[in-house]
Amino acid sequence: MVAIAQAEGAVDTPMKASSSRPLAATLMLTDGTCFYGRGAGVTGLASGELVFTTAMTGYQEALTDPSYRGQLLMFTYPLIGNYGVSAGRAQSDSLQASGVIVATLSDAGSDQRSLGSYLARHGVPTMHGVDTRAIALWTRRHGAMPGVMSIHQEEHAPSLAILRMMLDACSYDTRDFVAESTVARPEVHGAGSRRVALLDCGNKRSVIDELVRRDTQVIVLPAHTSAADIMALHPAGVVVSNGPGNPECAMHVVETIRELYGTVPLFGICLGHQLLALAAGATTYKLKFGHRGANHPVQDTATGHAFVTTQNHGYAVDADSLPADLLVSHRNLNDDTVEGLRHRTLPIRSVQFHPEGAPGPKDADVLLDEWLGIAA
Repeated sequence: MVAIAQAEGAVDTPMKASSSRPLAATLMLTDGTCFYGRGAGVTGLASGELVFTTAMTGYQEALTDPSYRGQLLMFTYPLIGNYGVSAGRAQSDSLQASGVIVATLSDAGSDQRSLGSYLARHGVPTMHGVDTRAIALWTRRHGAMPGVMSIHQEEHAPSLAILRMMLDACSYDTRDFVAESTVARPEVHGAGSRRVALLDCGNKRSVIDELVRRDTQVIVLPAHTSAADIMALHPAGVVVSNGPGNPECAMHVVETIRELYGTVPLFGICLGHQLLALAAGATTYKLKFGHRGANHPVQDTATGHAFVTTQNHGYAVDADSLPADLLVSHRNLNDDTVEGLRHRTLPIRSVQFHPEGAPGPKDADVLLDEWLGIAA
């Protein structure tokens, strides 16, 4: 059910384990729209930018992807959780989404391996039994916007004023999520014949795994690492990782990339692609509702070859702002947005999608192979 509500005022409340009694759920968006459903896992309030993903599988990977930090993540596929969870699929050490919204929450898997128990253990409030199609259509029509979700006992529903106050405190587009998501200290993965430095802006483990699989030693570095400290490692190349938030809130990383520009091969992934473009003098802008899912068609502008990609981003690079030495290497076949960049003369590449995301499942493997060939 959808209702248009006008409300004001709110404070956050601590989450607590729920009883066995059925829970209710309320979702309020910035424009006052409210959606109602059932709750699961824990009671409490969660806020963040409401976004949706169209992927049919990979829900655990999405929930643990740091790129979803600070967001309420909604799955448009109607049944989520139908193969449980396992440790090997996690992309980080914790669940990153502020809250989760699904149409039907499956109880597949043992008690400890069901998605519901997984979300409860990590204290992530979950809304289900709601028409996710209606919410997705609303978001597509009006754009991604902050939302606040309450999971509560039916008789303890928070006032709309409380929800509005929490909404007023949301600041997704002006918050430096990179600083919150990066590693605290350097990490070493693999023992390959070449060394690659990975500037962690909210990196996924699968990126490390794919680099290590290619005979690479990966040195994961905090996002605030200086260019001088990066070069002191004598890397064959530097990867700027994916991550959450507005790229313009991570200008400290942009300055580092500028110092590295032309001194070492660079490869940017998702947020890293946007940061690399900013470092070159281009600009970025916010998409109406972003690209999130495993079914986005992308075309290589040089060969005309098209392939399916996994994506998770809310910002894009403005093609008209690119300097003459940066070429558009890939474009989105749905909306013609920039999906990849290539420098005319320097070993610099970037892609807006996740080359390790495996939707094809191996369509984009060649991109890392080609860049590592340059960086070798």
